[in-house]
This record gives sequence, C-alpha cells and structure tokens, in this order.
Amino acid sequence: MEYTAKPEAAAIHPGQPLDAVADWQQDMQTAIRSLDTLLTALALSPRDVAVSRAAAEQFPVLVTPAMLARMRPGDPRDPLLLQFLPRLEETFSQPPGYGGDPVSDSAALRGEGLLQKYAGRLLAISTGACAVHCRYCFRRHFPYSEQHAGAGRWQGALTLLRDDPSLHELILSGGDPLMLTDRRLAALLEPLAGIASVRRLRIHTRLPVVLPSRIDAGLAALLTAFPRALVVVVHVNHPRELDTAAAAALSRLRHAGALLLNQAVLLRGINDDLSTQMTLWQTLADAGVMPYYLHLLDPVTGAAHFDVPEHEARALVAALRARLPGYLVPRLAREIPGEPAKTVLA
Repeated sequence: MEYTAKPEAAAIHPGQPLDAVADWQQDMQTAIRSLDTLLTALALSPRDVAVSRAAAEQFPVLVTPAMLARMRPGDPRDPLLLQFLPRLEETFSQPPGYGGDPVSDSAALRGEGLLQKYAGRLLAISTGACAVHCRYCFRRHFPYSEQHAGAGRWQGALTLLRDDPSLHELILSGGDPLMLTDRRLAALLEPLAGIASVRRLRIHTRLPVVLPSRIDAGLAALLTAFPRALVVVVHVNHPRELDTAAAAALSRLRHAGALLLNQAVLLRGINDDLSTQMTLWQTLADAGVMPYYLHLLDPVTGAAHFDVPEHEARALVAALRARLPGYLVPRLAREIPGEPAKTVLA
C-alpha cells in the first residue's frame, strides 16, 4: 500500500523525507560485528576469556555503540559483555531437551511469520533484524528468511485479524520490530485502525535500551497517532543497561501513550543474585517501566551455560518478594510448549 504521512509526523519533521538516513541507522552502521573488534574495544584478549570463533560464525557478534559504552573495559566477567560474547560453552554438548526451536514456534504457525499460541493474541514476526545478538536468544536458530510477516506478506496478518474477531491483540515481535523504518512501520500499522476487533497493539523490543536513538521524534509521533491501546514490552536484564539515554528513550515512549513493561531472562552469572534483581526492578520503576515476567531460560541450543535451576530461581524470587513491594516483583515464568499460557512458578 502507498504510505501517507500522518499530520503529526509532518509537524515534527517538516519537509524531511521519510526515508532519510536517521541517527539510529547511522548508529547501527558503527555497531560491532566481529569478535576481535569487540575484544579490542574492551581491552581484552582471547586469553582473558574462553571465546569460540566457531560460535561467532554460527551466530555473529552484534553489539551497538550504546551497549558497548556501558561495558567495563578489561573485565572478562562483565555482566553486559557476557550477554553478547560467544563463549566456548556454546559449542559444548547440550543437555537433553535443548534444541533449535525450544518453545515450538513452528507448531504455532497460522501463516507466514504469524504465530498463535494463546487465546485472543496473534504474534507477527515482523522482521528478523535485531540491533544486538543476545547469546541466549530463543530464536537464534529461527528461519527468518522463510517465516516473517513483513513487507509484502503483511496482508496475511490483516486477513487473519479481519476474519477472526476473537483476535483482539496483535503482537509485533521478531527480531526486533523497531528495526523497521518509520515508513515500513506506518505501512504495517495504518491498516490496523480499520479492524475494530483489534483493541491493543503490543511491541516487544530491546531498542529503547540497546539503541536509544531509535526512539526519536518521528517514531514517537507514529505511535502517538495509533488509535488503539499501545503496550511496549522492553527486555532489560541488568540495571547497568539503564543509563540516561535509555531513560530518555523510555520516557519518550511513555509520552507517546505506551504502557511500559519489562521482561527479563534469569541468566547464570549475569543477574542471578538478589542485589542485582532488586536494583534492576527498582531502577526500571524509576524509569516508568513495570515488571512483567522474569523468564527461566528457554532451552535453545548453545545457551545451556546460562541456565539457572528452577529451585534457585524460586528462592531468588521469594527473597525479592520479601524485600520489595508486590508491584515491583516480576512473575517467575517458564514457557512450556502447548500450554494455554505461560507457566507461572512464583
């Protein structure tokens, strides 16, 4: 369909072509894309940490300048670095139950790049692109080239939503849906306004934190103009991911009318201690982001070294609940394929 700019977008960027190279795209051009570059930037050598070049070839390194700036040079155990560093453990034999499709996305397909696992919600794989490559990503083996609902395939999602009025929420996932340009996002969102049964739009994204420049005035105008309830679920695992730039990006989303929630993954050696968890959820609340889920690791091949046993996770959340008000405690959850909802453990 032909894109027509919203009045709000024109008011914020008068006379600016919508396909001009934005600041966030320039930031992505300077992202780190190799293991050697990452190590050099942090004054580390392969002798400092057991890295795997084979793992980096299978799932390439990708780290934004914003995330790199928060890492501690010379610290091979930095909890931010460990989320993106291809370690030797990725190549080890994986425990039983680990695989390439840990949450059975393939069994939930209702069309190209369209998944339905839970009643009333349709999830669209809007793009395979991300701003960073998290080593524990449950879709690190997902066939994005075959299964996505972006661009010319979007009509399938619209048809499903029109034909099935029980679908009252559309979830944009990926990859990261905010890696799409404003022009492409507008082309996806504008037709939704004519589907009365769609009451909410949910966007799952890491970009407000890892690429805060993406949350610019043009995107804010686009989201503000969307005529349905808007929920943005961000993904923050450690309090040091939240700096002034991230807080400003989150504030801009709030002022665009979005309800902000956070879901984190419990990761061995990164955020599996009480102090980190307490600081994380309080810092998020200070930024206007409320708890959603604390996920146990999805058993994806290459990520077993991040796993925290369930009994340890339960004890951690119990300790968190004893120290924070209830509204700041996330639900500890696991996704079990075939279940009608996430399985809440604590």
